[in-house]
Amino acid sequence: MADLRMCLAVVVLQTVLYRSCKALWCNCTTAQCQKTGFQCETDGACRVSALLDNGQEQHIRTCITRDSLVPPGQPFYCLSTEGFFNIRCCYTDYCNGIDLKIPSVTAPTEPGTGTWGLVELVAVIAGPLFLLCLLLLLGIFLYYYHRRAYNHRQRLQVEDPSCDNLYLAKDRSLQDLIYNLSTSGSGSGLPLFVQRTVARTIVLQEIIGKGRFGEVWRGRWRGGDVAVKIFSSREERSWFREAEIYQTIMLRHENILGFIAADNKDNGTWTQLWLVSDYHEYGSLFDYLNRYPVTTEGMIKLALSAANGLAHLHMEILGTQGKPGIAHRDLKSKNILVKKNCTCAIADLGLAVRHDSATDTIDIAPNQRVGTKRYMAPEVLDETINMRHFESFKCADIYALGLVYWETARRCNSGGIHEEYQLPYYDLVPSDPSIEDMRKVVCDQKLRPSIPNWWQSYEALRVMGKIMRECWYPNGAARLTALRIKKTLSQLSVQEDIKM
Repeated sequence: MADLRMCLAVVVLQTVLYRSCKALWCNCTTAQCQKTGFQCETDGACRVSALLDNGQEQHIRTCITRDSLVPPGQPFYCLSTEGFFNIRCCYTDYCNGIDLKIPSVTAPTEPGTGTWGLVELVAVIAGPLFLLCLLLLLGIFLYYYHRRAYNHRQRLQVEDPSCDNLYLAKDRSLQDLIYNLSTSGSGSGLPLFVQRTVARTIVLQEIIGKGRFGEVWRGRWRGGDVAVKIFSSREERSWFREAEIYQTIMLRHENILGFIAADNKDNGTWTQLWLVSDYHEYGSLFDYLNRYPVTTEGMIKLALSAANGLAHLHMEILGTQGKPGIAHRDLKSKNILVKKNCTCAIADLGLAVRHDSATDTIDIAPNQRVGTKRYMAPEVLDETINMRHFESFKCADIYALGLVYWETARRCNSGGIHEEYQLPYYDLVPSDPSIEDMRKVVCDQKLRPSIPNWWQSYEALRVMGKIMRECWYPNGAARLTALRIKKTLSQLSVQEDIKM
């Protein structure tokens, strides 16, 4: 019995010794195993691990030596780390060929899962905040935009909404309306509720001009033509100022452009600023003189009517229904229109100023250099004009009127002779002169447009030349007045037997 036990002990010992000496073969995915056919031999254990690396699944298989299996029973190299690694060790040949699951805690970082990174969190938080700020800014812009339009309607005293459906008889023309509905007979224009009704029933036909303010259109209203000056949104101050000046009491005159209506038309996207006036198919005096030479009679009619309009503009009418004196401040051939009967109508009063004689004040912004450089008087160019004295502005208008007369007289056909149209100082300054260019010629060199000697052979041209010289004196106080010019030309028209 003792011998049998001894034999069994020897067999067990041999088996343990055999197993302890036998090598273990494992699958291997490391670069070192490439030469051995991706397998390795060890005296310890086979190891397999699974992990996520930059969103990609990785399975690593390798061998672990016996001296690395510490501590006994739970080696460090065989422990999994939750959320990072899934590891298993085994002790039979090629036992690490199995595929382990990817760690469940790290799985939500895959695209489409519920865990967000820093960029996603910033986008989710900042996106709605940006949208909210954008909507807030848009709301503030719309509020101030509509508030401004509302304020303009209030300042122009646009009619009560109950007047929107005001009925205007279909057989009434603009002339009838202006004659019969002119406010209290004061000559300040149509009642404002009628202005709006007229303006909103005009059909625009074609563009007839463009300027710094916007565009001028020919429109139709009840079979008649009207001119519609549409201001850009940047020029709303000019629009309001011109509408305000045109509606001055007692301003309506045959030689001042006939004002019909002012309206601001909000189409939901932007506000159109309309100024509606009489339409004159010949256009401006500048256009007319470019196209046609004029007869002596035509020159006198143009010159006298322009002086007549300017005299009315400058004149103060005293009384409860009186009119303040008004200075134009941008008089030139492009701002004078030619009517069908070949007389003038002064237009474009956006830069005009009014004089309140009771307080001796002038409603003007503190800006000395206003108007067209070519037509600026010497005192405007060198900034010596007295801004507190209304007569100074009237004198500047007279200087510009003298230049307009020179343009007109050059085109007068006398004895079969007439010259081509030119702008004043065309031979002395560039086509678009600067303030400095004009100051050098007008103030320093004291030059004026040349008056041909042959004008002395014709009475009408001789008188026109004399008027021009007296309009161009460097000293504004020495210049003629509009009323004096009007009387001189009226005498000339009688001598020439011209019927106005």
